[in-house]
Amino acid sequence: MYTLGINAAFHDCSACLVKDGAVIAAAEEERFTRIKHGKRPVPFTVWQLPYHAIDYCLRQAGIELSDVNHVAYSYDPFLQLGAHGMQQSISLPLEPSSQHGDWEAPWEPLALSYVVNAPRQLASGAPHHLKKRFRNVTATGPYQWHFVEHHLGHEASAFLAAPFDECAVLTIDGRGERATTSYGVFRDGAYTRLRQIDYPQSLGLLYEEITEHLGFLRSSDEYKVMALASYGKPSFLPALREIVKYEGDGRYSVASVKWRDIFGPARERGGPTEQVHMDIAHSLQAVLEETVAQMANWLHDETRSSKLAMAGGVGLNCVMNAKLRDRGPFQQVWVQPAAGDAGTALGAALWIDMQQRGDNKRHWQMDHVFLGPEYDDAAIEQLLREARLPYRRVSNITQATAELLAQNKVVGWFQGRMEFGPRSLGARSILASPVDPNMQHHLNQIKDREDFRPVAPVVLEEEAAQWFVHGGVSPFMLFVYDVRPDKAARIPAVRHVDGTARVQTINRNQHPLYYDLLKAFHASTGVPVLVNTSFNTRGEPIVCTPRDALESFCTTPLDVLAIGSFLLEKPALMKGSGREQASVVRREPMTADA
Repeated sequence: MYTLGINAAFHDCSACLVKDGAVIAAAEEERFTRIKHGKRPVPFTVWQLPYHAIDYCLRQAGIELSDVNHVAYSYDPFLQLGAHGMQQSISLPLEPSSQHGDWEAPWEPLALSYVVNAPRQLASGAPHHLKKRFRNVTATGPYQWHFVEHHLGHEASAFLAAPFDECAVLTIDGRGERATTSYGVFRDGAYTRLRQIDYPQSLGLLYEEITEHLGFLRSSDEYKVMALASYGKPSFLPALREIVKYEGDGRYSVASVKWRDIFGPARERGGPTEQVHMDIAHSLQAVLEETVAQMANWLHDETRSSKLAMAGGVGLNCVMNAKLRDRGPFQQVWVQPAAGDAGTALGAALWIDMQQRGDNKRHWQMDHVFLGPEYDDAAIEQLLREARLPYRRVSNITQATAELLAQNKVVGWFQGRMEFGPRSLGARSILASPVDPNMQHHLNQIKDREDFRPVAPVVLEEEAAQWFVHGGVSPFMLFVYDVRPDKAARIPAVRHVDGTARVQTINRNQHPLYYDLLKAFHASTGVPVLVNTSFNTRGEPIVCTPRDALESFCTTPLDVLAIGSFLLEKPALMKGSGREQASVVRREPMTADA
């Protein structure tokens, strides 16, 4: 039985294909269209289904859309429409009323009408070059269509993918149909939601609004605020505690205020970052951590579980996650690596698959994120020949790359199936030595990023505890750890100003080539750690295809591209002239087999 999961209502539209309880493929639309987050921001273009990501998932399974048994769309419009769903059209009255007064924005009824019509769009709206895999279907199937509540998609992505047979579940994001936060418990193969917090009370929207006040993009730049917080002081924490209140019993409230009245004028985008901005970020991070800690305590009291599974966009806050891990009350905390909206496609598909099979046993556990497209050496070499750039094939790509990294070269690393979720975790990564204290600054220049942004380490799983305090298994880069004081001078590039690092651990089962590269670098330098950052530049999605990788390599000061079994190196003369070199790479519509 095939179940196709789709996320398209908000940002990070994505698709996932599940067969009899196991995930075959999952990918975000942005990786194919090269439009960051898959679509333009609010008002979201909800009619844009992730056709390219769906096409990839079907291709990976060797099937067409007509072979799918169930489609799970991770948003239920009827939770908002209610009786409106029976009407031929949805109208917004000139004056608010008890019937219509809860519309958040004037475009919301139109957006909901598009969601209601998603089955028709899937059946007839695929781009021309993808039509083949979308043929022989209509708005009524042959598959069965399911609208899955947004937060249930988040919840299922956590408890059905976590390494737990039983766990408490916490999801926090901006908003779904109504819910912004949900609590539950997964036990004996069944899930029970214990409580939800509804819009307008939202910790996710709080973080978004202040992110925007700080001159960044809301709904996409929150991680920058988290990084900036380490430089600040809790100057505004008392004021924020008056705005964000934990009410008890898992409930909280967020007062509606004008942030200018609290913080002063908003920072202009691209303007200087001053101490006041750092203090705002620090205070915001602190009030979030305090509130979520109280929420977790309530959930623990209600469930008496020792394990917690988390999802929702706020779950990508790795500093908050580390506080929950270290301060309890749960003994184990697992966070869905695609915790944002992209992960709801996976959660919705897993949930409907389990319901339709009538089997409450889990058949799949998410121990890696390598669920996206891959390209063999033949496809890669064909592109390299067309590009007419010098390259060499090597018999041992890990050893050859490790030697270049030991020489302080910065490497674009393109190997195997692409990652699902927002993190590059060793398939589409930029790698560098952590030994040079200037490497963080150099990488931020290469990627055109703000100077305060840290870069993260990947470490051999078996060596993590020797280099990071209480270093444990952390394959998804979702928790920070303190760098051990006796090792700090050896890996200065990955140590943030607060002494922490956002750690990824790797073992050989997860990605053999990536693991072997770390082993080779360790053997050469005595350091089992590399800098790992995403293979992209500002405003660009992570590279997906060999063409994407080659264009990024040619238009940035990267020293080396390790792609499949091939190495491309820039001689000193080529550096800085990459934009001219990029013209030899043809730009064509991207498909999953481009």
